[in-house]
Amino acid sequence: MNKQITLSRQSRRQFIKYGSVLAGGAALAGPYLLRGQNLNSRLNVAQIGCGGKGASDLGYIVNAGENVVALCDTSADVLDGVKGQFAGAKLAPPNTYQDYRELLAKEKSIDAVDIATPDHMHAVIAAAAIKLGKHVYCQKPLTHDVFEARTLRDLARQYKVATQMGNQGSASDSLRRAVEVVQAGLIGPVHEAHVWTNRPIWPQGLDRPPGTDPVPPALAWNLWLGTAPERPFKATWPDGPHQSFAGPGVYQPANWRGWVDFGTGALGDMACHTVNWPFRALKLGYPTEIEANSSGMKSEMYPVSSRIRFEFPAREGLPAVTLNWSDGGNRPPAEITADAQAMMGNISNSGCIIVGEKGSIFSPDDGDQDLRTFVKLKGDKEMTGLQNCEAAQAIPRTIARNAFRGAPDERQHREWLQACKDGKHDVAFSNFDIAAYLTEIILLGCVALRVGKKLEWDGPAMTAKNAPEAAAVVKRQYRQGWQI
Repeated sequence: MNKQITLSRQSRRQFIKYGSVLAGGAALAGPYLLRGQNLNSRLNVAQIGCGGKGASDLGYIVNAGENVVALCDTSADVLDGVKGQFAGAKLAPPNTYQDYRELLAKEKSIDAVDIATPDHMHAVIAAAAIKLGKHVYCQKPLTHDVFEARTLRDLARQYKVATQMGNQGSASDSLRRAVEVVQAGLIGPVHEAHVWTNRPIWPQGLDRPPGTDPVPPALAWNLWLGTAPERPFKATWPDGPHQSFAGPGVYQPANWRGWVDFGTGALGDMACHTVNWPFRALKLGYPTEIEANSSGMKSEMYPVSSRIRFEFPAREGLPAVTLNWSDGGNRPPAEITADAQAMMGNISNSGCIIVGEKGSIFSPDDGDQDLRTFVKLKGDKEMTGLQNCEAAQAIPRTIARNAFRGAPDERQHREWLQACKDGKHDVAFSNFDIAAYLTEIILLGCVALRVGKKLEWDGPAMTAKNAPEAAAVVKRQYRQGWQI
């Protein structure tokens, strides 16, 4: 998550190649590269959020041959580094901003924006761009709040811009095939699904550390806070660093994920990946009941571990189904994972099992890359790769495949860029019409955690019928001057 583009002393050709390698894909050539360089179809793109995932997003956009005209990040150091890398690669350095509002006001030529900021800023930036008619790619989770997800879905429909959420596994052929076979009835009617993750891998379940530290000169702290309530900057924990993939910082560079004001915890961070497959395969609509149990919420942080149950009613001829989420070391019951464990020798750190009346299908992956899937039908001795399942061979392809090459993240960006050029707002597989729906459902688990009681949910009305106090979590109060 802390990848940076390193472009100095590289030619444009080397930059294009590096952009793919950085992001986990192969360098593109021939017609795939030429498509992005067509003189009549180059897009003017702004990157908002240039560190971490924003750095790899930027690599994909440059690799596709698009024209990056503006960069925005609340850290001047990040901006200077990336701008210098453009110069080192003999590319025209983009204009730089620390305030996205200034960028959108001044950069009249941009066609599209890529947003890779902390969660709490996704919706306000995306909404502002969409209202200006700009195409939008936004990292997952699409929004910080349930209300924001509904708002972005409505805005994308209204302005008919091309959109995509960054759950990159959506671009993989294997995920789309796994959706097809479940929908075709390979494992029969489904009544339960289980999803789990190794997250959080950043601090959660803690109280805010006291005191304040000097704000780094390069950081525009007020702009970083954005929609969130004011709080003092704190660089490090007074009792020493807590284990994190992102280092010892309290909030930065990526430890904001566990804070209620900025992130959405383990569920919000990963479920847009891991629940993506069952959400699509089972045609999940609004749940009617959400119940969360956890190691304990803090007033400002998500818990160390949780289990969340979502109940979905019968829909489109499918039976009612229960989706079970587990994080922080929790796993599904042993009887659910027994076949997967027998095949693998252990139970994967992340995964999904969909249980049907005729069998079950399992993936040991996070869902953010090509999806490995294994199936066991009634009468089978053990699980086998879906591609080797004889019963699956006759199931026809019903979902269009992504036309581009490379790793899923690269392919997903190219799918969006092509949708921008073609003016087709609903072509990208994770466009906001479906991504906002997925995000809205997932974030209800965060609402249940924070409210601390089972929710009886009215989806169309966006209301917890038994918990009026949930309204303040469904739609938060923004800091003055930062409203959508």
